[in-house]
Amino acid sequence: MNNKNLYIPLIILSVFFSAAMSALLKLAQQDVNVFTAAFFRFFFGVIILTPIFLKTKFEVFKTTHIKTHIIRVIINYPSMLLFFYAINFVSIEKANALTFVVPFIATILAVIFLGEKIYFYRTFALILGFIGMLVIIRPGAIETSPGVYMILTSSFLWAVMIIITKKLTKDESALTVLSYQYIFMFVISFIVAIFNWQTPTLKSLIYLFMAGASGTIFHITLYQAYKLVDVSLVQPYSFLVLVFASILGYFIFDEMPNIYTWAGAGIIFVGILIISLREMQKDKEIVRKDLNIEA
Repeated sequence: MNNKNLYIPLIILSVFFSAAMSALLKLAQQDVNVFTAAFFRFFFGVIILTPIFLKTKFEVFKTTHIKTHIIRVIINYPSMLLFFYAINFVSIEKANALTFVVPFIATILAVIFLGEKIYFYRTFALILGFIGMLVIIRPGAIETSPGVYMILTSSFLWAVMIIITKKLTKDESALTVLSYQYIFMFVISFIVAIFNWQTPTLKSLIYLFMAGASGTIFHITLYQAYKLVDVSLVQPYSFLVLVFASILGYFIFDEMPNIYTWAGAGIIFVGILIISLREMQKDKEIVRKDLNIEA
């Protein structure tokens, strides 16, 4: 596997830890409010990243895009709060299913603002993913609760975040983007939490620490994947989060996945298989062309 194809395990890791973070935060919010949970999620995240700050002698904070980092956080904070709060009203499985609007918004924005090409097979993979999502959530079966609207709004903001992140990772490392995000989010969430404080129990603190660790791994792997390949190529893999969310929901919250969930997941996997095989074939064609090798 060449360096470019490392995006495949990176994005799979990212979606797993994204689902894990959702489950852990839902557990923690049985004891604390969303503002306190958001603070501890980034408090522990900063603690986890501190050894990296020290090892690099704070070199990770060298940037020429400080304004862009600030804009990211202004968008990121409400997006995070909306999703964290919404998972109190909807199942982990449904919450993650609703975030599947992100790939479509992000892919369209990437074509418009980043000038990325969207090839036929990438489009086809996204369409398959969308069909799989429809099979799973079955339009009309989704209740129009406040949680649904919160997640949809959060998803739109997250799609904008993806585009900004992609632009940043062209010039800066994933660690630099992550470091600024965590420091700024820590400061903002601390200020807000002061006015909405609830002291967590030891059990909730453990959940929040694990959520912070999961979220940190999620962001590192996601940003590195964006650095390697186009946004539109990464997005179809995000549908895997539903599989992980279904498994975690079943074992942690007794949320029973049904046949529609797994049928939809099967369609999603077909899309992922198609896009993976085509990208590998495309890389081989590029190598042959560079070396003047005829198939």
